[in-house]
Amino acid sequence: MSRILIADDHPLVRDALRSAVLYSCQAQEIHEAGCLDDVVTTLAAKGELDLVLLDLNMPGMNGLTGLVALRRQFPAIPIAVVSAHEDRKVMLEAVRCGAAGFIPKSTPRDAIAGALRRILAGEVYLPESVEEDAAAEDDETAEIARRLSTLTAQQLRVLEMLGTGKLNKEIAFELNITETTVKAHVSAILQKLKVYSRTQAVVFANRLQLEKARFGI
Repeated sequence: MSRILIADDHPLVRDALRSAVLYSCQAQEIHEAGCLDDVVTTLAAKGELDLVLLDLNMPGMNGLTGLVALRRQFPAIPIAVVSAHEDRKVMLEAVRCGAAGFIPKSTPRDAIAGALRRILAGEVYLPESVEEDAAAEDDETAEIARRLSTLTAQQLRVLEMLGTGKLNKEIAFELNITETTVKAHVSAILQKLKVYSRTQAVVFANRLQLEKARFGI
């Protein structure tokens, strides 16, 4: 028997989700909220619910910022986004921010019910096409991480400076090494990353900075 919170500022949407919840599982309790403050108040009062269905566009949400805030405050409660957004980047970023799934509002009731059952069983749900994209992106990210892990600490510093557009002589000055040494580092970086130009290396540098920013490194 599940305890579920439906959070959306449109009563008709909440009614539709309530119907899908009742269709998909035996819900012991179904609570409703129309803004982020109401979600926080309900979770604080009711304790650990089994699932929150969360709209990104409710008052107070500010998109994914509200999701991140809820995950920090209530880390043990699964939160699935139910949104009109159907951009794959938004879906993937929501999962990266801790969502247990992303269900577009255009999803048919039977499919919503299946998604809810999967999420309640502990799985992460994404639409099938986005799930395939996510798997491919994860493979790409893992390969990039593997190549970056082969660089020495000094080579990583040089790569980061390449990403900011610095010239060899500027890198040499900042690191207190010779330009010849910088050129040797750049050559080794290109070889280890399996790329053929500084421009391609900069793509890796930018990816490195994004990962650092994401994980607060």
